[in-house]
Amino acid sequence: MSVITIDKPKIDISPEIRKQLLTQTEEMGQVVMHFLYEPGIYGSKIRIWPTSYLYDQHSPHRSELVHQDRISLYPEWTDVYPMMDHFFTLIFSGLPKTCSTFNFKEECANQGNEFKVDDIIRNQSDVYYFRILS
Repeated sequence: MSVITIDKPKIDISPEIRKQLLTQTEEMGQVVMHFLYEPGIYGSKIRIWPTSYLYDQHSPHRSELVHQDRISLYPEWTDVYPMMDHFFTLIFSGLPKTCSTFNFKEECANQGNEFKVDDIIRNQSDVYYFRILS
Protein backbone atom coordinates (compact mmCIF):
# COMPACT_ATOMS: atom_id res chain seq x y z
CA MET A 1 0.00 0.00 0.00
CA SER A 2 1.26 3.47 -0.77
CA VAL A 3 0.19 6.76 0.71
CA ILE A 4 -0.12 9.87 -1.41
CA THR A 5 -0.36 13.34 0.07
CA ILE A 6 -2.97 15.57 -1.55
CA ASP A 7 -2.61 19.34 -1.36
CA LYS A 8 -5.83 21.32 -0.98
CA PRO A 9 -8.39 18.67 -1.98
CA LYS A 10 -11.65 19.95 -3.44
CA ILE A 11 -14.69 18.83 -1.51
CA ASP A 12 -18.23 19.67 -2.59
CA ILE A 13 -20.96 19.42 0.04
CA SER A 14 -24.54 20.22 -0.85
CA PRO A 15 -26.00 23.24 1.01
CA GLU A 16 -28.72 21.08 2.58
CA ILE A 17 -26.25 18.58 4.02
CA ARG A 18 -23.91 21.38 5.16
CA LYS A 19 -26.77 23.06 7.05
CA GLN A 20 -27.75 19.76 8.69
CA LEU A 21 -24.17 19.01 9.73
CA LEU A 22 -23.70 22.47 11.23
CA THR A 23 -26.79 22.10 13.42
CA GLN A 24 -25.64 18.67 14.66
CA THR A 25 -22.06 19.60 15.45
CA GLU A 26 -21.00 18.97 19.03
CA GLU A 27 -18.09 20.50 20.80
CA MET A 28 -15.15 18.25 21.32
CA GLY A 29 -14.67 17.75 24.97
CA GLN A 30 -16.74 16.93 27.95
CA VAL A 31 -18.90 18.30 30.70
CA VAL A 32 -17.57 17.89 34.24
CA MET A 33 -19.90 18.01 37.22
CA HIS A 34 -18.44 18.11 40.76
CA PHE A 35 -20.73 17.33 43.69
CA LEU A 36 -20.47 17.87 47.43
CA TYR A 37 -22.83 15.44 49.16
CA GLU A 38 -23.73 16.18 52.79
CA PRO A 39 -25.24 13.06 54.40
CA GLY A 40 -26.45 14.49 57.71
CA ILE A 41 -26.23 12.78 61.10
CA TYR A 42 -27.14 9.26 59.95
CA GLY A 43 -24.92 8.84 56.89
CA SER A 44 -26.19 7.14 53.76
CA LYS A 45 -25.35 5.17 50.68
CA ILE A 46 -25.17 6.71 47.22
CA ARG A 47 -24.65 5.48 43.67
CA ILE A 48 -25.16 6.69 40.13
CA TRP A 49 -26.94 4.85 37.36
CA PRO A 50 -25.27 4.55 33.96
CA THR A 51 -28.54 5.91 32.59
CA SER A 52 -27.72 9.44 33.77
CA TYR A 53 -27.80 12.13 31.10
CA LEU A 54 -27.51 15.82 30.32
CA TYR A 55 -30.44 17.07 28.24
CA ASP A 56 -30.09 20.16 26.07
CA GLN A 57 -33.25 22.20 26.70
CA HIS A 58 -33.46 23.44 23.10
CA SER A 59 -32.72 20.31 21.08
CA PRO A 60 -33.18 16.55 21.32
CA HIS A 61 -29.49 16.12 22.22
CA ARG A 62 -28.58 13.92 25.18
CA SER A 63 -25.02 13.72 26.57
CA GLU A 64 -24.07 10.40 28.12
CA LEU A 65 -22.23 9.61 31.32
CA VAL A 66 -18.72 8.49 30.35
CA HIS A 67 -16.97 8.38 33.73
CA GLN A 68 -17.67 8.65 37.45
CA ASP A 69 -15.17 9.20 40.26
CA ARG A 70 -15.71 8.55 44.00
CA ILE A 71 -19.26 7.27 43.49
CA SER A 72 -20.28 3.71 42.68
CA LEU A 73 -22.05 2.76 39.50
CA TYR A 74 -25.33 0.84 39.87
CA PRO A 75 -25.76 -1.82 41.29
CA GLU A 76 -22.93 -1.12 43.77
CA TRP A 77 -23.20 1.45 46.61
CA THR A 78 -20.79 4.00 48.08
CA ASP A 79 -20.98 4.41 51.87
CA VAL A 80 -21.14 8.01 53.06
CA TYR A 81 -20.36 8.33 56.75
CA PRO A 82 -22.38 10.46 59.19
CA MET A 83 -21.42 14.14 59.22
CA MET A 84 -18.64 13.50 56.66
CA ASP A 85 -18.96 15.45 53.42
CA HIS A 86 -18.39 13.33 50.33
CA PHE A 87 -17.11 14.69 47.03
CA PHE A 88 -17.70 12.94 43.71
CA THR A 89 -17.39 13.79 40.03
CA LEU A 90 -19.37 12.86 36.93
CA ILE A 91 -18.05 13.34 33.39
CA PHE A 92 -20.38 13.48 30.38
CA SER A 93 -19.88 13.63 26.64
CA GLY A 94 -19.91 17.14 25.14
CA LEU A 95 -22.98 19.30 24.57
CA PRO A 96 -23.84 20.93 21.23
CA LYS A 97 -22.26 24.32 20.58
CA THR A 98 -25.73 25.87 20.50
CA CYS A 99 -26.68 24.62 23.97
CA SER A 100 -27.19 27.42 26.50
CA THR A 101 -29.17 25.64 29.24
CA PHE A 102 -29.49 21.97 30.09
CA ASN A 103 -30.84 19.53 32.67
CA PHE A 104 -29.08 16.70 34.49
CA LYS A 105 -31.23 13.67 35.24
CA GLU A 106 -30.46 10.24 36.56
CA GLU A 107 -32.92 7.75 35.04
CA CYS A 108 -33.14 5.11 37.75
CA ALA A 109 -36.07 2.74 37.20
CA ASN A 110 -38.39 3.47 40.13
CA GLN A 111 -35.62 3.64 42.72
CA GLY A 112 -36.56 7.13 43.95
CA ASN A 113 -34.19 9.81 45.18
CA GLU A 114 -32.61 10.22 41.77
CA PHE A 115 -30.06 12.95 41.23
CA LYS A 116 -31.59 15.76 39.22
CA VAL A 117 -30.63 19.37 38.47
CA ASP A 118 -32.78 21.49 36.13
CA ASP A 119 -32.05 24.72 34.27
CA ILE A 120 -28.26 24.64 34.41
CA ILE A 121 -26.89 27.69 32.63
CA ARG A 122 -23.98 26.69 30.48
CA ASN A 123 -20.60 28.31 31.09
CA GLN A 124 -17.48 28.50 28.92
CA SER A 125 -15.51 25.93 30.90
CA ASP A 126 -18.26 23.25 31.01
CA VAL A 127 -17.25 22.58 34.63
CA TYR A 128 -20.01 22.82 37.26
CA TYR A 129 -20.25 22.54 41.06
CA PHE A 130 -23.25 21.39 43.09
CA ARG A 131 -24.07 20.81 46.75
CA ILE A 132 -26.53 18.07 47.75
CA LEU A 133 -28.12 17.88 51.19
CA SER A 134 -29.58 14.51 52.12
